[in-house]
Amino acid sequence: MTRIRIVGGFELSGEIEVSGSKNSAVALIPASLLCDEKVEISNVPNISDVDALEEILLHLNVQVERKENSLKIDPSKIINKVIPENLSQKLRASYYFMSALLGKYKHVEMYFPGGCSIGERPIDQTLKGYRALGATVIRKDNRYIIDAPKLKGAKLYLDMPSVGATVNTILASVKAEGVTIIENAAKEPEIVNIATFLNNMGAKIKGAGTNIITITGVSYLHSSFHEVIPDRIEAGTYLIIGSLLGKKLKIKNIIPSHIESLTSKLIEAGVEMTISSDSITVSRKNNYRAINIRTLPYPGFPTDLQQPLIPFLTQCQGISIVEETIYENRFQNISDTNRMGADIIVKDNNLAQVSGITPLYGKNVVATDLRGGASLLICGLIAEGITIIDNINYILRGYDSICEKLTRVGAKIELI
Repeated sequence: MTRIRIVGGFELSGEIEVSGSKNSAVALIPASLLCDEKVEISNVPNISDVDALEEILLHLNVQVERKENSLKIDPSKIINKVIPENLSQKLRASYYFMSALLGKYKHVEMYFPGGCSIGERPIDQTLKGYRALGATVIRKDNRYIIDAPKLKGAKLYLDMPSVGATVNTILASVKAEGVTIIENAAKEPEIVNIATFLNNMGAKIKGAGTNIITITGVSYLHSSFHEVIPDRIEAGTYLIIGSLLGKKLKIKNIIPSHIESLTSKLIEAGVEMTISSDSITVSRKNNYRAINIRTLPYPGFPTDLQQPLIPFLTQCQGISIVEETIYENRFQNISDTNRMGADIIVKDNNLAQVSGITPLYGKNVVATDLRGGASLLICGLIAEGITIIDNINYILRGYDSICEKLTRVGAKIELI
């Protein structure tokens, strides 16, 4: 069993380069199946979620060439067959295949997607989109069978601006007849990246990045080259680490506007940083002030950075309040964080009160989900002594070469 071992307290200096966005790549790869020719995607992160998507591509008889951070995908010999449970349950994003195959073939069969257990993650809004386009959805236990004589454009209002439902409706409607309008759509940068990819292949998508997206169906998509945007959650994670341990630590290959909700809060706490067009340099300071955060859909504070911010808040003077509004089970990291010396009280499952400043001490801990695992990793970096993290597959799902990147800037962290 592989674990992460961290000796805490080391100053970090130098440069960390952010990889391509996990949340973008895991949608771009299934979206490539809509193409009628070959596609190439660059800046693909080397994470286990991409490995799992590649397994599904190979299962569907799609030709894949993966070299360094590039993926060449040829779906010309694809076989539309059932995606089995052992593949679909490896990650939440497997359900993007459901939408791409439905959009291309008007029929798909697959099992319910997997992912981190951070609360209820229903796909009812995605299924609402399928039905609006004219599809019939049958669920047999954990298996979905979705059919449509044809897909016709429709107007759809999402009950909440769900990223998954927005992406899935886009994928299902790109080759539908007529015009599809998604209202109350999610606005995340990853959605803009996905729409750009499809538009470069000949799709007609307007409004990505706003709350109303319009898709005019097309019958053919040609080959394209596309680059994955930098990972804003990875960038934010390293920026938090730099605020705690950095000495002119430079986080590069980022789009600063994508993490303004984080940088503004760190600045409010007293962090000093230098922001350029594609990098942020940060150094550790003392006397950080407590802050309050509330997770919200983009451009609000991202739920994926709420857990990584917790270790920072333990080092802020006073009481910080964290309100989680997206998922109801996203404080699983708190128990082990308290074992390491933190003083955090969780109220009603969605509110955490973090009292600081508290020193942290190395312990044996367990990652229960991707971002919770990252939170415990940050705790280990600032703790006195040695921290061992088990169940690290969660962390490796979303962070490309995290131990190597941190080692290069001075951290004592290794896979054992």
